[in-house]
Amino acid sequence: MTVKYNLDSVKVERAAREWLVERGVQTEQIAKLVLDAQKEYYPALTADECTAAVNRVLSKREVQNAILLGIQIDRFAEKGQLDSPLQELIENDEKLFGCDEVLALSIVNVYGSIGFTNYGYLDKLKPGILAKLNDRTDNECHTFLDDLVGAVAASACSYIAHRQQAKAEQERSGLPGAGETVGASLTGADGAPAD
Repeated sequence: MTVKYNLDSVKVERAAREWLVERGVQTEQIAKLVLDAQKEYYPALTADECTAAVNRVLSKREVQNAILLGIQIDRFAEKGQLDSPLQELIENDEKLFGCDEVLALSIVNVYGSIGFTNYGYLDKLKPGILAKLNDRTDNECHTFLDDLVGAVAASACSYIAHRQQAKAEQERSGLPGAGETVGASLTGADGAPAD
């Protein structure tokens, strides 16, 4: 049976966000990773600003596609629905597998080199929700999900760093927008995420 293709951006974004929640990941938990990673560099940074940055990252189609694909593969592995040896590689989060990191890097790639370094930092330390996704006590497979969540957080860190740089340049130049907070620069006048 062939399903008629119908591109629906709203449906794709909604599914990506819902699947994250179904797998135990809240936007606020990702934002906490961002805040903890960036607070040293931007002491005035707030949790709301970090949540806005995470939402901005999650609004990107490339990010949504990676999340949906990774979670679907994790689900298949969890149900034992992959062929061997792929089943064992993913089910056991084989250290030399690496495809989970490659998919995560497709997210980070959207946000530049700062995102890569932040991703490496988060992937090494595995703080917060990343530790929970890696503890394997819930009988769920998160081989792809932990890396995807880390990539979203790293990308949000990069987004904040770029916005902070733009803010500093505006303040030095005296151009309109000088003194604007990070949160204000993350959303437009209508509250929608800004690029």
